[in-house]
Amino acid sequence: MTEKVTQNKIMAALDWTYEKAVEGGIPGLDSAIELADDYINSDGTITDKVNSLIRWQNTKAGTSGFINGLGGFALMPVTIPANITSVMYVQVRMIAAIAHMGGHNLKDDRIKTLVYTCLCGNAAKDIIKDIGITVGTKLTQQAIKNISQEVIVKINQAVGFRLITKFGQTGAINLGKAVPIIGGLIGATFDSVATNTIGNIARDTFVAKV
Repeated sequence: MTEKVTQNKIMAALDWTYEKAVEGGIPGLDSAIELADDYINSDGTITDKVNSLIRWQNTKAGTSGFINGLGGFALMPVTIPANITSVMYVQVRMIAAIAHMGGHNLKDDRIKTLVYTCLCGNAAKDIIKDIGITVGTKLTQQAIKNISQEVIVKINQAVGFRLITKFGQTGAINLGKAVPIIGGLIGATFDSVATNTIGNIARDTFVAKV
């Protein structure tokens, strides 16, 4: 399998996951908007609410098998190991929910691209700095408007490469294919830590500090 094909599969999986996360297409799981609304209606500042969501999603990522048995991923158009797809879904839905809580339109391709970028964790800061977006400062409408279709393609390519690198470093792809149960167990701690980092990046990207 070439690197290009691998990246294409990752991006196809991301697109499928994003659609399901936003539209609520996985049976038994709320959509990103429904998840966000649950926390929006709770007490505290918007930052408190987002932090609460992140803490809960950390638990979900650490036990990613909770959605492996639901069958929804059998319909994924590309073959990605279950221990990756389940965590990917949890993380994409969490980021999208945070973006919605920050008042952003999840139907906007530019927001979708920024959601994907947050999956890269701390590396997201480097990927988007060249387009005038700084993690930790308010995401303005002008900054969003500056993201052209050409820039979207460039960012998505960078994201695909980063994700392939990340999964390769943790052995998630090879181990997930060979021994999925053990792979899931070994990956649980990493998934939880990674999800916390990703959640913090999403919060600092999409939600103005209060």
